[in-house]
Amino acid sequence: MTDAPRPLGPIVRPRRLRTTAALRRMVAETSLEARQLVLPVFVREGLDEPRPISSMPGVVQHSRSSLLAAVHEAAELGLGGVMLFGIPETKDATGSGALDPRGILNVAIADVVGEVGDALTVMSDLCLDEFTDHGHCGVLDDRGQVDNDRTLELYAEMGLAQAAAGVHMVGPSGMMDGQVAVVRDALDDAGHTDVSILAYSAKYASAFFGPFREAVDSSLQGDRRTYQQDPANGREGVREALLDVEEGADIVMVKPALAYLDVLRQVRDAVDVPVAAYNISGEYAMVEAAAANGWIDREAAILETLTSIRRAGADIVLTYWAAEVARLLSR
Repeated sequence: MTDAPRPLGPIVRPRRLRTTAALRRMVAETSLEARQLVLPVFVREGLDEPRPISSMPGVVQHSRSSLLAAVHEAAELGLGGVMLFGIPETKDATGSGALDPRGILNVAIADVVGEVGDALTVMSDLCLDEFTDHGHCGVLDDRGQVDNDRTLELYAEMGLAQAAAGVHMVGPSGMMDGQVAVVRDALDDAGHTDVSILAYSAKYASAFFGPFREAVDSSLQGDRRTYQQDPANGREGVREALLDVEEGADIVMVKPALAYLDVLRQVRDAVDVPVAAYNISGEYAMVEAAAANGWIDREAAILETLTSIRRAGADIVLTYWAAEVARLLSR
């Protein structure tokens, strides 16, 4: 008795699972949900109405009142949180406005927590660069270099000011050695044990930060290569994340996202805390510019971009598209 002849064609047909939209949705390996998204927002001191950011179409510097409208929408859309950045009217060498309870970032924290604190995780950038007249993330020594340990003292004070304003989560982003430990100790010693830390652990000296500099009216002189990471280094990013976990970080982050998806994957595999990634201003601007020229399908490119970041291992994605994507996902 002979075996029946095998039919022509392949036995294994992966395309079967791509036949319909419902089937593709059912077997999708990666989800993109509003709760996983965090909206970065800029609030500028002295504004009466929002001011557009030319290099980031659709993104604005908010006034205090327009900020509240934006966070109300974020809460209604079910976003995971908002990350607040403050832009002061005046700056100085030590970034003293970051420590002032009446400074723009601290009053914005109090505004937002008072309005939507139960519905959103209110996060704040913990760094001096928006507040220093030289634009660096810390204070400078006599040689014009960022003084790591003097800066840590100010980060501790800044963390306490943000906690006093009611913030839920602080985001040390200056890439100073030991920043997480110093902020954690200061918060705990002052009784702010419930304030969590999102550590900017693997933050690279990236060319893609350009539009952000406009967004915060950066005064940067020189570059940040002595403290932000070399784009050539991947293992170093994992090391930084592991150090931050040891120092008490509740969440670690890779920034930028798209050019560092390999680092994101390695960090996700190395740590046992949630991992975030920041889909930064230059990544946003590239898609917007290409779409404006008719070169790509804008909505499809946005969803593909954010899905790729989630697929690489991010539990949380900070993105300027957060509100728009939440609306798209609810269709």
